[in-house]
Amino acid sequence: MQHLERSAFLFMAIGLVLYAGLSFGCERLLFRNGHSNALYKIATAPPAADYDWLVLGASHAMPLDFDDFNAFMQHETGLRIINLASPGTGPLYNRFVLQSFLRAHRAGNLLYVVDSFGFWSRAWNEDRFADVKLIRGTPFAPATVALMSDYVRNDGVSPKALLDYVSGFSKVNNRDRFQRDAWEGEAQFDRVYRPSVSAVTKRIAYLYPDPQAPAVLAHYVDVFGGLVAIAQQHDTRVVAVKLPAPAQFRNQLRGEAAFDDSLARILAERAVPLLDFSTELDDPSFYFDTDHLNRTGLTELFQRRLKTLLMM
Repeated sequence: MQHLERSAFLFMAIGLVLYAGLSFGCERLLFRNGHSNALYKIATAPPAADYDWLVLGASHAMPLDFDDFNAFMQHETGLRIINLASPGTGPLYNRFVLQSFLRAHRAGNLLYVVDSFGFWSRAWNEDRFADVKLIRGTPFAPATVALMSDYVRNDGVSPKALLDYVSGFSKVNNRDRFQRDAWEGEAQFDRVYRPSVSAVTKRIAYLYPDPQAPAVLAHYVDVFGGLVAIAQQHDTRVVAVKLPAPAQFRNQLRGEAAFDDSLARILAERAVPLLDFSTELDDPSFYFDTDHLNRTGLTELFQRRLKTLLMM
Protein backbone atom coordinates (compact mmCIF):
# COMPACT_ATOMS: atom_id res chain seq x y z
CA MET A 1 0.00 0.00 0.00
CA GLN A 2 2.80 2.43 0.94
CA HIS A 3 4.53 1.63 -2.34
CA LEU A 4 1.36 2.50 -4.25
CA GLU A 5 0.97 5.74 -2.29
CA ARG A 6 4.57 6.71 -3.01
CA SER A 7 4.12 5.92 -6.69
CA ALA A 8 0.94 7.98 -6.86
CA PHE A 9 2.62 10.87 -5.06
CA LEU A 10 5.62 10.68 -7.40
CA PHE A 11 3.35 10.56 -10.43
CA MET A 12 1.46 13.65 -9.24
CA ALA A 13 4.69 15.48 -8.39
CA ILE A 14 6.12 14.80 -11.85
CA GLY A 15 2.85 15.96 -13.42
CA LEU A 16 2.88 19.19 -11.44
CA VAL A 17 6.51 19.87 -12.35
CA LEU A 18 5.78 19.29 -16.02
CA TYR A 19 2.70 21.51 -15.86
CA ALA A 20 4.67 24.24 -14.07
CA GLY A 21 7.38 24.06 -16.72
CA LEU A 22 4.83 24.23 -19.53
CA SER A 23 3.07 27.13 -17.83
CA PHE A 24 6.37 28.98 -17.47
CA GLY A 25 7.17 28.39 -21.12
CA CYS A 26 3.75 29.70 -22.17
CA GLU A 27 4.29 32.81 -20.05
CA ARG A 28 7.62 33.42 -21.82
CA LEU A 29 5.90 32.96 -25.19
CA LEU A 30 3.27 35.50 -24.18
CA PHE A 31 5.94 38.17 -23.86
CA ARG A 32 7.38 37.18 -27.23
CA ASN A 33 4.05 37.13 -29.09
CA GLY A 34 1.99 39.59 -27.04
CA HIS A 35 0.60 42.65 -28.75
CA SER A 36 -2.94 43.93 -28.20
CA ASN A 37 -3.85 42.77 -24.68
CA ALA A 38 -4.28 45.77 -22.38
CA LEU A 39 -2.48 44.24 -19.39
CA TYR A 40 0.34 43.07 -21.66
CA LYS A 41 0.80 46.67 -22.78
CA ILE A 42 0.87 47.81 -19.16
CA ALA A 43 3.41 45.12 -18.21
CA THR A 44 5.73 46.05 -21.08
CA ALA A 45 5.43 49.84 -20.73
CA PRO A 46 8.52 51.63 -19.37
CA PRO A 47 8.50 51.55 -15.54
CA ALA A 48 6.76 54.49 -13.87
CA ALA A 49 6.05 56.03 -17.29
CA ASP A 50 3.75 59.04 -17.47
CA TYR A 51 1.48 59.60 -20.46
CA ASP A 52 -0.38 62.59 -21.78
CA TRP A 53 -3.32 60.45 -22.88
CA LEU A 54 -4.68 57.05 -21.93
CA VAL A 55 -7.32 55.60 -24.28
CA LEU A 56 -9.96 53.18 -22.96
CA GLY A 57 -13.01 51.60 -24.53
CA ALA A 58 -14.03 48.65 -26.65
CA SER A 59 -13.13 47.70 -30.22
CA HIS A 60 -14.12 51.06 -31.73
CA ALA A 61 -11.19 52.59 -29.85
CA MET A 62 -8.73 49.90 -30.90
CA PRO A 63 -7.98 51.16 -34.46
CA LEU A 64 -6.36 54.19 -32.85
CA ASP A 65 -3.52 51.78 -32.03
CA PHE A 66 -3.57 49.64 -35.18
CA ASP A 67 -0.35 49.32 -37.15
CA ASP A 68 1.57 52.61 -36.78
CA PHE A 69 -1.41 54.88 -36.13
CA ASN A 70 -0.63 55.56 -32.46
CA ALA A 71 2.93 56.47 -33.43
CA PHE A 72 1.51 58.74 -36.14
CA MET A 73 -0.70 60.57 -33.60
CA GLN A 74 2.21 60.94 -31.20
CA HIS A 75 4.39 62.36 -33.96
CA GLU A 76 1.69 64.82 -35.08
CA THR A 77 0.92 66.05 -31.55
CA GLY A 78 4.19 65.59 -29.68
CA LEU A 79 2.24 63.75 -26.97
CA ARG A 80 2.70 60.37 -25.29
CA ILE A 81 -0.37 58.19 -25.85
CA ILE A 82 -1.12 54.65 -24.65
CA ASN A 83 -4.16 52.77 -25.91
CA LEU A 84 -5.57 50.11 -23.55
CA ALA A 85 -8.89 49.48 -25.30
CA SER A 86 -10.03 45.85 -25.49
CA PRO A 87 -12.59 44.15 -27.77
CA GLY A 88 -16.10 43.75 -26.40
CA THR A 89 -15.45 45.40 -23.05
CA GLY A 90 -17.82 47.53 -21.01
CA PRO A 91 -17.09 49.89 -18.11
CA LEU A 92 -16.42 47.15 -15.52
CA TYR A 93 -13.55 45.57 -17.42
CA ASN A 94 -12.22 48.98 -18.39
CA ARG A 95 -12.25 50.02 -14.74
CA PHE A 96 -10.15 46.92 -14.01
CA VAL A 97 -7.69 47.95 -16.74
CA LEU A 98 -7.53 51.52 -15.41
CA GLN A 99 -6.76 50.33 -11.89
CA SER A 100 -4.07 48.01 -13.26
CA PHE A 101 -2.53 50.89 -15.21
CA LEU A 102 -2.54 53.25 -12.24
CA ARG A 103 -0.50 50.86 -10.10
CA ALA A 104 2.70 52.00 -11.82
CA HIS A 105 1.80 54.70 -14.36
CA ARG A 106 0.05 58.03 -14.65
CA ALA A 107 -1.86 59.82 -17.41
CA GLY A 108 -2.78 63.47 -17.58
CA ASN A 109 -5.90 62.73 -19.61
CA LEU A 110 -8.21 59.80 -20.22
CA LEU A 111 -10.07 59.49 -23.52
CA TYR A 112 -12.96 57.06 -23.01
CA VAL A 113 -14.64 55.90 -26.21
CA VAL A 114 -18.22 55.17 -25.14
CA ASP A 115 -20.33 52.48 -26.79
CA SER A 116 -23.85 51.89 -25.56
CA PHE A 117 -23.75 48.10 -26.04
CA GLY A 118 -21.20 47.83 -23.22
CA PHE A 119 -23.74 49.22 -20.73
CA TRP A 120 -26.61 46.83 -21.43
CA SER A 121 -25.26 43.38 -20.59
CA ARG A 122 -22.97 41.51 -18.22
CA ALA A 123 -21.69 39.72 -21.32
CA TRP A 124 -19.42 42.75 -21.91
CA ASN A 125 -18.60 43.28 -18.24
CA GLU A 126 -18.42 40.49 -15.62
CA ASP A 127 -18.32 37.75 -18.25
CA ARG A 128 -15.42 39.34 -20.15
CA PHE A 129 -13.07 38.44 -17.30
CA ALA A 130 -13.60 34.78 -18.21
CA ASP A 131 -12.95 35.26 -21.93
CA VAL A 132 -10.25 32.79 -22.93
CA LYS A 133 -8.59 35.13 -25.43
CA LEU A 134 -8.25 37.89 -22.85
CA ILE A 135 -7.00 35.55 -20.11
CA ARG A 136 -4.36 33.87 -22.25
CA GLY A 137 -2.98 37.25 -23.34
CA THR A 138 -2.77 38.62 -19.78
CA PRO A 139 0.66 38.28 -18.14
CA PHE A 140 0.67 36.64 -14.72
CA ALA A 141 1.28 39.04 -11.83
CA PRO A 142 0.44 38.75 -8.11
CA ALA A 143 -1.02 42.27 -8.18
CA THR A 144 -3.41 41.22 -10.95
CA VAL A 145 -4.42 38.16 -8.92
CA ALA A 146 -5.22 40.42 -5.96
CA LEU A 147 -7.19 42.90 -8.07
CA MET A 148 -9.14 40.18 -9.87
CA SER A 149 -9.92 38.61 -6.49
CA ASP A 150 -11.49 41.90 -5.46
CA TYR A 151 -13.68 41.79 -8.56
CA VAL A 152 -14.74 38.24 -7.72
CA ARG A 153 -15.67 39.25 -4.18
CA ASN A 154 -17.29 42.60 -4.92
CA ASP A 155 -18.38 42.77 -8.55
CA GLY A 156 -19.84 39.41 -9.49
CA VAL A 157 -16.94 38.12 -11.58
CA SER A 158 -16.92 34.32 -11.72
CA PRO A 159 -14.33 32.56 -9.52
CA LYS A 160 -13.69 30.33 -12.55
CA ALA A 161 -12.12 33.32 -14.31
CA LEU A 162 -9.72 33.82 -11.42
CA LEU A 163 -8.93 30.09 -11.26
CA ASP A 164 -8.23 30.00 -14.99
CA TYR A 165 -5.92 33.00 -14.72
CA VAL A 166 -4.04 31.70 -11.67
CA SER A 167 -3.68 28.15 -13.01
CA GLY A 168 -2.66 29.27 -16.49
CA PHE A 169 -5.06 26.70 -17.97
CA SER A 170 -6.06 28.79 -20.99
CA LYS A 171 -2.44 29.67 -21.72
CA VAL A 172 -1.28 26.05 -21.54
CA ASN A 173 -4.14 24.95 -23.81
CA ASN A 174 -3.73 27.80 -26.30
CA ARG A 175 -3.36 26.31 -29.78
CA ASP A 176 -2.36 29.74 -31.08
CA ARG A 177 0.44 30.24 -28.57
CA PHE A 178 3.03 30.71 -31.32
CA GLN A 179 0.99 33.34 -33.13
CA ARG A 180 0.95 37.09 -32.52
CA ASP A 181 -1.77 38.04 -30.03
CA ALA A 182 -3.63 40.54 -32.20
CA TRP A 183 -7.34 41.23 -32.62
CA GLU A 184 -8.46 40.08 -36.05
CA GLY A 185 -9.73 43.56 -36.94
CA GLU A 186 -6.18 44.88 -37.17
CA ALA A 187 -5.51 42.81 -40.29
CA GLN A 188 -8.45 44.56 -41.96
CA PHE A 189 -7.35 48.12 -41.16
CA ASP A 190 -6.77 49.03 -44.81
CA ARG A 191 -9.89 47.24 -46.07
CA VAL A 192 -12.89 49.15 -47.49
CA TYR A 193 -16.31 47.95 -46.36
CA ARG A 194 -19.08 47.03 -48.78
CA PRO A 195 -22.45 47.87 -47.12
CA SER A 196 -24.60 44.90 -46.15
CA VAL A 197 -27.96 45.06 -44.38
CA SER A 198 -27.67 41.48 -43.16
CA ALA A 199 -24.18 42.07 -41.77
CA VAL A 200 -25.41 45.06 -39.77
CA THR A 201 -28.39 43.09 -38.45
CA LYS A 202 -26.13 40.25 -37.30
CA ARG A 203 -23.70 42.70 -35.73
CA ILE A 204 -26.44 44.47 -33.74
CA ALA A 205 -27.85 41.14 -32.55
CA TYR A 206 -24.36 40.16 -31.35
CA LEU A 207 -23.75 43.44 -29.53
CA TYR A 208 -27.13 43.45 -27.77
CA PRO A 209 -27.67 39.82 -26.66
CA ASP A 210 -30.03 40.57 -23.74
CA PRO A 211 -33.37 42.31 -23.29
CA GLN A 212 -32.69 45.92 -22.36
CA ALA A 213 -33.46 46.32 -18.67
CA PRO A 214 -33.27 49.87 -17.25
CA ALA A 215 -31.78 48.53 -14.01
CA VAL A 216 -28.90 46.97 -15.93
CA LEU A 217 -28.18 50.23 -17.72
CA ALA A 218 -28.33 52.17 -14.45
CA HIS A 219 -25.89 49.73 -12.83
CA TYR A 220 -23.25 49.97 -15.53
CA VAL A 221 -23.62 53.74 -15.81
CA ASP A 222 -22.82 53.87 -12.09
CA VAL A 223 -19.83 51.57 -12.70
CA PHE A 224 -18.66 54.01 -15.34
CA GLY A 225 -19.10 56.83 -12.82
CA GLY A 226 -16.81 54.89 -10.48
CA LEU A 227 -14.22 54.58 -13.24
CA VAL A 228 -14.33 58.33 -13.80
CA ALA A 229 -14.01 58.93 -10.05
CA ILE A 230 -10.89 56.74 -9.87
CA ALA A 231 -9.31 58.64 -12.75
CA GLN A 232 -10.12 62.01 -11.22
CA GLN A 233 -8.73 60.91 -7.85
CA HIS A 234 -5.42 60.43 -9.67
CA ASP A 235 -5.63 63.91 -11.21
CA THR A 236 -6.53 62.54 -14.63
CA ARG A 237 -8.89 64.65 -16.72
CA VAL A 238 -11.57 62.53 -18.40
CA VAL A 239 -13.08 63.18 -21.84
CA ALA A 240 -15.81 60.93 -23.23
CA VAL A 241 -16.23 60.59 -26.97
CA LYS A 242 -18.52 58.80 -29.40
CA LEU A 243 -16.64 57.81 -32.54
CA PRO A 244 -18.27 57.83 -36.00
CA ALA A 245 -20.40 54.99 -37.30
CA PRO A 246 -22.29 54.68 -40.59
CA ALA A 247 -25.95 55.71 -40.55
CA GLN A 248 -26.94 52.17 -41.56
CA PHE A 249 -25.39 50.95 -38.30
CA ARG A 250 -26.36 53.88 -36.05
CA ASN A 251 -30.01 53.66 -37.01
CA GLN A 252 -30.26 50.12 -35.67
CA LEU A 253 -28.68 50.78 -32.27
CA ARG A 254 -31.00 49.75 -29.47
CA GLY A 255 -31.97 52.00 -26.55
CA GLU A 256 -29.62 54.76 -27.65
CA ALA A 257 -31.84 57.59 -26.33
CA ALA A 258 -32.06 56.00 -22.87
CA PHE A 259 -28.32 55.43 -22.89
CA ASP A 260 -27.59 59.02 -23.93
CA ASP A 261 -29.79 60.38 -21.12
CA SER A 262 -28.15 58.19 -18.47
CA LEU A 263 -24.67 58.94 -19.76
CA ALA A 264 -25.36 62.69 -19.78
CA ARG A 265 -26.44 62.51 -16.13
CA ILE A 266 -23.33 60.76 -14.87
CA LEU A 267 -21.02 62.94 -16.98
CA ALA A 268 -22.66 66.11 -15.67
CA GLU A 269 -22.20 64.91 -12.09
CA ARG A 270 -18.50 64.39 -12.75
CA ALA A 271 -18.02 67.49 -14.96
CA VAL A 272 -16.87 65.33 -17.86
CA PRO A 273 -17.39 66.59 -21.43
CA LEU A 274 -18.92 64.37 -24.10
CA LEU A 275 -17.85 64.91 -27.69
CA ASP A 276 -20.24 63.22 -30.12
CA PHE A 277 -18.57 62.51 -33.47
CA SER A 278 -20.95 59.68 -34.32
CA THR A 279 -22.41 61.37 -37.41
CA GLU A 280 -19.13 62.74 -38.77
CA LEU A 281 -18.29 60.08 -41.37
CA ASP A 282 -21.16 58.30 -43.14
CA ASP A 283 -19.35 57.17 -46.26
CA PRO A 284 -18.77 53.37 -46.13
CA SER A 285 -15.31 53.89 -47.62
CA PHE A 286 -14.21 55.15 -44.19
CA TYR A 287 -14.85 51.73 -42.55
CA PHE A 288 -13.36 48.25 -42.75
CA ASP A 289 -16.57 46.56 -41.57
CA THR A 290 -20.05 47.50 -40.35
CA ASP A 291 -18.84 49.95 -37.67
CA HIS A 292 -15.04 50.18 -37.33
CA LEU A 293 -13.03 52.99 -38.92
CA ASN A 294 -10.34 51.98 -41.37
CA ARG A 295 -7.07 53.83 -41.85
CA THR A 296 -8.60 56.35 -44.27
CA GLY A 297 -11.53 57.09 -41.97
CA LEU A 298 -9.39 57.38 -38.87
CA THR A 299 -6.93 59.67 -40.63
CA GLU A 300 -9.83 61.88 -41.71
CA LEU A 301 -11.24 61.95 -38.17
CA PHE A 302 -7.83 62.72 -36.72
CA GLN A 303 -7.38 65.72 -38.99
CA ARG A 304 -10.94 66.95 -38.46
CA ARG A 305 -11.37 66.37 -34.73
CA LEU A 306 -8.94 64.21 -32.79
CA LYS A 307 -5.78 66.22 -33.28
CA THR A 308 -7.40 69.34 -31.81
CA LEU A 309 -8.95 67.29 -29.01
CA LEU A 310 -5.66 65.67 -28.01
CA MET A 311 -3.86 69.01 -27.94
CA MET A 312 -6.50 70.74 -25.80
